Amino acid sequence: MDLNLNDKVVCITGGSRGIGLATAITFATEGAKVIICARDAGRLEDAVEHVRIVTGVSIEAVQTDVTKPEDIERLGQYVESKHGNLDVLVNNAGTGIYKPFASVTSQDLMEGMAINFFAQFRVTQRMLGLLAKTDNSVVINISGRTALRGNFPPGSSCTGPAKAAEVRFSIDLATELAELGIRVNCVVPGVVESDDRFKLWEGQALNRPLDDKSADAVRRDLEKTSVPKGQRWGQPSELADVIAFLASPRASYINGVALTVDGGPHNKSYVTQLYAQKPTVIDKLGAEQS
Repeated sequence: MDLNLNDKVVCITGGSRGIGLATAITFATEGAKVIICARDAGRLEDAVEHVRIVTGVSIEAVQTDVTKPEDIERLGQYVESKHGNLDVLVNNAGTGIYKPFASVTSQDLMEGMAINFFAQFRVTQRMLGLLAKTDNSVVINISGRTALRGNFPPGSSCTGPAKAAEVRFSIDLATELAELGIRVNCVVPGVVESDDRFKLWEGQALNRPLDDKSADAVRRDLEKTSVPKGQRWGQPSELADVIAFLASPRASYINGVALTVDGGPHNKSYVTQLYAQKPTVIDKLGAEQS
């Protein structure tokens, strides 16, 4: 299906891995002019090369920490000077902090809001003038299932409200920007497989850092023993397909929507299962390393 995205200027935050990288590949395949940004310069370089190998298309990269207003301004200046306008903004950068409410620090709280809601607000505000120069431009904010479900995963009192703010922000923004011809939608993913993110969760559940091999062992054992038939974790490419569709003219009548993409309500959270299996996981990992 031709999504009519050829030559569209697309900026993707958090574009060096996971959903962001998969989204860059999808847009590049559709012929869009893609700019990705992330904090890690090395990962950005690797992502650009990966997209080139996979698609044969060259994309652009701008090192950006979306928690820093000066970096956001530099990203906006780059897009403005290089392209003069912006057709699609994908606010994908985000994180998850999962710990008991009493253990959440002020730094956790500020970081959780900064890289999730604050970043989406500030990046969109900076890009608004560029989006307004284009007919039928689109903003797509990426949230998370903790925005909609309580205690899912456990210890989401910090991340859940930040993700929920992204959903509400998207709805309000869709109403306000409609007169400018800018559509705004929010994608709410379930658990999408990501080695880095999973490793973080596994380390948090065990209260200590894990190397790649140990983290993968925990994950695969849990996958075999605790994921019921018919349930699975999502793949980044599956979210990328949804994002590209919502950005396309084929979704022109979809505005102000928070679309949950999680495989169905029966799919359990990986983190929930990890915490439920915590004693077993610790015993098993300890036995293997002894």
